[in-house]
Amino acid sequence: MKENRYRNVVIVGGLRTPFAKSDTELKDLTAVDLGRIVISELLDVYEIDGPEVDAVIFGNIGSPAEAPNIARVVALLAGLPKEVRAHTVNENCASGIESVLDAARLIALGEARLVIAGATESMTQIPLMYPESYRRIMFSAQKAKTAVQRLQVFSQIRLKHFKPIIALMRGLTDPVADLNMGQTAEVLAKEFGITRDDQDAFALASHQKAVAAQRSGRFDQEITPIYVPPRYKEALRLDTGPRENQSLEALAKMRAVFDRAYGSVTVGNACPITDGAVSVLLAEEGYARAQGWEILGRIRAHGTRGIEPERMGLGPVVSTAKALARAGMSMTDLDLVEINEAFAAQVLACEKAFSSERFAKNYLGRTSPVGELQMGRLNVNGGAIALGHPVAASGSRLILTLLLELKRRGLGIGLASLCVGGGQGAAVILERAEA
Repeated sequence: MKENRYRNVVIVGGLRTPFAKSDTELKDLTAVDLGRIVISELLDVYEIDGPEVDAVIFGNIGSPAEAPNIARVVALLAGLPKEVRAHTVNENCASGIESVLDAARLIALGEARLVIAGATESMTQIPLMYPESYRRIMFSAQKAKTAVQRLQVFSQIRLKHFKPIIALMRGLTDPVADLNMGQTAEVLAKEFGITRDDQDAFALASHQKAVAAQRSGRFDQEITPIYVPPRYKEALRLDTGPRENQSLEALAKMRAVFDRAYGSVTVGNACPITDGAVSVLLAEEGYARAQGWEILGRIRAHGTRGIEPERMGLGPVVSTAKALARAGMSMTDLDLVEINEAFAAQVLACEKAFSSERFAKNYLGRTSPVGELQMGRLNVNGGAIALGHPVAASGSRLILTLLLELKRRGLGIGLASLCVGGGQGAAVILERAEA
């Protein structure tokens, strides 16, 4: 294996909120609220004094207007001292992985000993927008010097100005390819010959694995319960997405959303819009051992690489190839794999691309494929189709879930990867501390 550039960096542990479908249990909690909760709970669990933390790095894509550097806001509200630096990462779906990598870099460079990384997302509260023409009218009204001038400006307002633009939908549409994320999944389904039945079967398996994991308590160690507003009497303890009664028959009844005439991607075989937050604690190894903390794992290597925006779903393949090369590993070295399930079609396309000589030649400049993706090792506790995908937070969730499952099974090496809106992929190879 190649030398690990992060050899002195360890991941101590982490926590996350339950993931809830948008406009449901967590609808009244902002991204700031969710981020504050997971940081304050992490500080309590590890009995950390605020001044010991060197930095907070948090991912977020739906930046609230009142908290553009949301990492700084959640750090202060969680009780960390004003001296603790904080910055926010926005790399679309890769934000939660990049925040962890940024933290590791600070520690590896000797600029920090203890860093809290993670991400937070309230997709429910991503706002509606109004047309630019309406903004100009309101701005002109503010500059009007008399009531008559103001009335003249207001007289330009028409009903069309009150038709809102859904910011979330705008944000999930690529401006270069002019396709929304679901349409990019349809591109891959057609290109790789992935059928509707294939996608629905994959989605059903995601729910079945997630339900089994919930029943056995496998998520208990990573989830911190949240008391739900406005009454704060009931605690949400589990992700709300997994469906115990999900069936192929129910999935088959759902209509294609993004290509109604010829499409195969439905709300049933795609991830739901979700709220949630994750925090991950990273430290310099000597410091962590001095605190008596158990070490959960470490970063072996990572890879980030671009691809065409319309094929963004294949990002895990190109980024994993880069990470494996840096680690001096192959696909056969991976004991477990977590790939974010943005869409069933997207993950199944990755499965085919990993084993494709043609893909390897055209996209990676190599004569042999990256390697076979062992589906029995993939998302063993279910994935985003069941659990949800709070965009920025998913990368951190993959890292935390993967390391805990490696520990639970006594395994050594795992891969966490996801596709990234805009045409990128991010991958990180993790190893248990004992490995």
